[in-house]
Amino acid sequence: MAEDAVIEVSDGIITSISAGSARDGARRLKGLVLPGLVNAHSHAFHRLLRGRTHRQGGDFWLWRERMYEIAETLTPEGYEQIATAVFVEMALAGVTTVGEFHYLHHQVGSVRYEDPNEMGHALIRAARAAGIRISLLDAGYFSGGFDGRPLHPVQTRFKDESAQAWLDRVEAMAATYHDDRDVVVGVAPHSVRAVPEEGLSTLANRHRPSTPIHIHVSEQPAENRECLEATTLTPVGLLDRVGLLGPDTTLVHGTHLSSADIVVVGGSGAMVCYCATTERDLADGIGPVHDLDAAGVSICVGSDSHAVIDLFEEARGVELHARLATGRRGVFAPDRLLAAATRGGAESLGFPHRGLEAGSAADFVVIDPGSPRLAGMQEATALETLVFSATAADVAEVFVAGAKIVESGGHPEWEEAKRALSSWPGR
Repeated sequence: MAEDAVIEVSDGIITSISAGSARDGARRLKGLVLPGLVNAHSHAFHRLLRGRTHRQGGDFWLWRERMYEIAETLTPEGYEQIATAVFVEMALAGVTTVGEFHYLHHQVGSVRYEDPNEMGHALIRAARAAGIRISLLDAGYFSGGFDGRPLHPVQTRFKDESAQAWLDRVEAMAATYHDDRDVVVGVAPHSVRAVPEEGLSTLANRHRPSTPIHIHVSEQPAENRECLEATTLTPVGLLDRVGLLGPDTTLVHGTHLSSADIVVVGGSGAMVCYCATTERDLADGIGPVHDLDAAGVSICVGSDSHAVIDLFEEARGVELHARLATGRRGVFAPDRLLAAATRGGAESLGFPHRGLEAGSAADFVVIDPGSPRLAGMQEATALETLVFSATAADVAEVFVAGAKIVESGGHPEWEEAKRALSSWPGR
């Protein structure tokens, strides 16, 4: 930790960091400065479910039915409005980059919009309105399950004609934003139950190096069981067979990985995205994050269904879940937890390294050390205090590419965001 450091920025990039006093006219940042937080897994419209799925209990699958009810109502205009509100909430929480796992492509019945990427464009416009960067992870979705069950009526919105057609659409989207340094377009086979092996193989054959691949894996025991029955392999085993495990791949959740799966993932260079607050909210279970760490697997974090949006909570959830699973403390050091919420997420999403160092994007967050949670912080243990006690409410200022998007804990679009979240049909 350095006091009175000077951060120089040019064209959105940090050019130098040095000790000493800033020159006259420089902006003074009052607080603890961190790299911008990276939310590696988001489903923006799930934010509309917050607080609405608890009264009758139920499991993940019943929660999913409620999610489908909301998905059915979304138009490009409504999607942009809600996503803007959610991305503003993320900005207020210190998030400077989001990975949006996007599967709501078409109209109900798989009817195309005039531009088949219109819903994706809406999400990118939303990120721009909020002032944050986005990795749009365009999801493929073709099957209702391993047994060939028909798609739920709402799931037809997710479906393209074929894996080839899906990837053609994604490539067109990527070409549109090829020169935009605030946008990355990646691919996201939704899950092994939603993309048959043939489609996974098609993706493996067409994958371009450095393009992010994200996929939900082993979130539920039922997924593992059905995959074994249909293919004799676990989801990880199936991905390995088709050649989709590698440094560009991020497995989301991985809650029910087997010990053999963990060895395979560790040897592949793939990452795992841990979403602690959603995994708790949906009673998914506690993932084997400690065993993944022992196998050399890198971790990033995401707020997923947005039961809360707080990357500090997601980061410490990695360690706290590991404590529950192992019965010991200190599985993950605080600096590694912060790295999972910053550098790890950026790497997963296909962005250049994000950090407080020359050559990195000037994305950083200022934390109020005098907040009720952090008051009394000591320099020697500041990192530990931050990681294990800070919340999104402690974010005072946020900068993306050197431009301030949050000031004094406020965002210029927040009042409109609140109206959008409060007035949505069914609220």
